[in-house]
Amino acid sequence: MSGVPKVLSIAGTDPSGGAGIQGDLKTFSALGAYGMTVVTALVAQTTTGVTGIHEVPAAFVTSQLDTLLTDVPADAVKIGMLGDAALIKAVAAALDTYRPPYVVLDPVMVAKSGDRLLPADAVTALREELLPRADLITPNLPEAADLLGEPPAETLSEMHAQALRLRALGARQVLLKGGHLDGDTCVDVLATPDGSIELSAPRVATRNTHGTGCTLSSAIAALRPRHDDWPDAVRAAKDYLTEALRAADTLGVGHGHGPVHHFHAVWGKDADVLR
Repeated sequence: MSGVPKVLSIAGTDPSGGAGIQGDLKTFSALGAYGMTVVTALVAQTTTGVTGIHEVPAAFVTSQLDTLLTDVPADAVKIGMLGDAALIKAVAAALDTYRPPYVVLDPVMVAKSGDRLLPADAVTALREELLPRADLITPNLPEAADLLGEPPAETLSEMHAQALRLRALGARQVLLKGGHLDGDTCVDVLATPDGSIELSAPRVATRNTHGTGCTLSSAIAALRPRHDDWPDAVRAAKDYLTEALRAADTLGVGHGHGPVHHFHAVWGKDADVLR
């Protein structure tokens, strides 16, 4: 790697700026990485919900990937929203061609309402085509359950077991996010070739949680090229997200679940930015 880490987000848009490629770019920039994007879907979205999705054809996603990566190789890749099997296969083919050093897959599969976002053939393609090509996947409990075809984990012991079963599907590391469980502490389980460990963070009392999953996965991708291993990168990313959540209420964006504060450290240190 020469210069700053060059990190690519392959994902959909979020016009409100809290999630998707817009949120990813903010995260990359806040953490000192040079951000790049390949758009997979145009999404009509705000802090109150999604009203429409226009998928980019798989052939044009391939064109974006080829055009970019032949000029600027990515030091890490974060993969977010992929709406159908054709898109998933196009991204998998590009990973085989360009071989980025680190691939973080955020499997966007289940809406906050509980509705599945992917048809059955796309879930199969995600499981068979992308999991074996991912260095780390970051599912929440409903997404992990969908990938495994079983009920969501309800205890930490069940989370450990599911994270290990997801590794058996091909992902090298699995960060199973435990935010759906109750308690004052959010506990994630990181499964690696050496076993599984628990990573805890305080639950932040805020309704402004829009983009938390995108932000965490993109933070891991931005930080991994500068850390010795995945646990260190994940810990640093979780610390960044916790502070972004703590500062989220200062933004006042939207009428629904507002975004986390991606630039909490930058704006907090340089008051002139706000003038």
